[in-house]
Amino acid sequence: MPSKTIMTIGPESAHYTTSNGAPVSEPYAAQRLGLLGPLLLQDFHHIDLLAHFDRERIPERVVHAKGAGAHGTLQITEDLTDITSNPFLCQKGRKAKVTVRFSTVGGESGSADTARDPRGFAIKIRTDDGNWDWVFNNTPVFFIRDPAKFPHFIHTQKRDPQTHLKDADMFWDYLGQNPESIHQIMILFSDRGTPDGYHRMHGYSGHTYKWFKKDGSFVYTQVHLRAEAGFRTLSNAEAGKLAGENPDYGIESLFETIEAGYPPAWNVFIQTMTPEQAEQFRYNILDLTKVWPHKEFPLRKIGRMVLDENPQNYFAEIEQAAFSPSHLVPYIEPSADPVLQSRLFSYPDTHRHRLGTNYQQLPVNSPVNPVANFQRDGAMTFVSQGARPNYQSTIVPLRYHGEPGTLEGGARDFEREAKHETFIGAAFRDLSEVTELDFEQPRALWEKVWNDAQREAYVQNVASHFKGVKNKEIRERQLSVWAAVDQSLSDRIAKAVGAPTVKPLKVKPASEAVRFRANLGVYTSVRT
Repeated sequence: MPSKTIMTIGPESAHYTTSNGAPVSEPYAAQRLGLLGPLLLQDFHHIDLLAHFDRERIPERVVHAKGAGAHGTLQITEDLTDITSNPFLCQKGRKAKVTVRFSTVGGESGSADTARDPRGFAIKIRTDDGNWDWVFNNTPVFFIRDPAKFPHFIHTQKRDPQTHLKDADMFWDYLGQNPESIHQIMILFSDRGTPDGYHRMHGYSGHTYKWFKKDGSFVYTQVHLRAEAGFRTLSNAEAGKLAGENPDYGIESLFETIEAGYPPAWNVFIQTMTPEQAEQFRYNILDLTKVWPHKEFPLRKIGRMVLDENPQNYFAEIEQAAFSPSHLVPYIEPSADPVLQSRLFSYPDTHRHRLGTNYQQLPVNSPVNPVANFQRDGAMTFVSQGARPNYQSTIVPLRYHGEPGTLEGGARDFEREAKHETFIGAAFRDLSEVTELDFEQPRALWEKVWNDAQREAYVQNVASHFKGVKNKEIRERQLSVWAAVDQSLSDRIAKAVGAPTVKPLKVKPASEAVRFRANLGVYTSVRT
């Protein structure tokens, strides 16, 4: 059914035209040689219509292909000058317009919104100092922490190259070989893996960022968005039913909720950690498979986001929206998290492929402040920057933000920074090992967070997919990963799929995990 806008807009005032603006009297007419003759090549309107039709689909996103989106505002509700000098965050009450795109991760553009899959939660914040993109997920952790594994991981969630079918053996073969994925598997196969609509879920940065002050000091930061009305989930049966009856359930429910005048809202929180705290933290702060316990690092509310405007044209405003974690603003920097560092390149690269080299000039992606740089030309240039020189000119010099190599000329504690970077280098290398630490947080989910009903739902959700595994080795290896979390968990899944029970996967104990402690600036791997 058309939206309220279409139902109330009335007759069009514009005349139907060709692409070069010439009026056309009959949209369905085609020029012929005589009444019954062949079509004429001179009929620009008809040829142009067909040629454009053949080209009106751009490549879909390799991941996050299916999605929904809307516009709204983000308001900062606290003064954050104690942790950052970013202008947008330092003025209580400051507002910025946002565009948000929600999505599933692994499915094609025609797949079901209710599929068991992580959800993308991408936000473009239009600050006065440039666009700041939050490219988040609806889960606080991810499957991997090594970026070299990412393309292969996504391949296993897609289709088999020979059968062109989704394959349970391929799916679980990969995950069993990479047991650090178990924390995300615990979340994904709970009912949180099937949110009840895109606007009824939380969002998480997952990655750690660095928020700076003018003096060069910084805090490590993770961002959380919590749905104001609470998150809602679907059972496996409900999600499967909707996948067949209404695969666009997520898109439809978001659009209709906003159209009905009930704009969804999220409260924005952060967790912060000093470099000193990071060096003493039990887990690696660069590890995308771990969370920061709220008791140690409590949530601090910083803002509120509201989505109150549906797109007028989905393709222009949502499909062409290009988000990247590398779209940052002053005093906000990425951490050394290797998966984040890899995303800094990969996201803009896919936009250049999918939308073109000037994707930032598309209206939905263009910043509110003027762009002034030395980039010029290329296909579909909308903003040419006029006569401004395309090099660093002494005739018409550009102004620069602060002095090169400084944060607005502020002093930086280079000695302290150098010591901490030594720790970071060691922490980076630490990510290659799987130890007992990787099972502590998943075990807490199973034993302490979930109740009996949630534990049973998890077993049944996993069994419904895992039963499709045909290879005995793959089945036993993955069961051993669950056994490393909790033996009863593994045994219950084995029973549900009719498989023999197995012993836990052998990994290094937590006491032998690589730890890093500062001792007069020297960082070493020690056993405790």
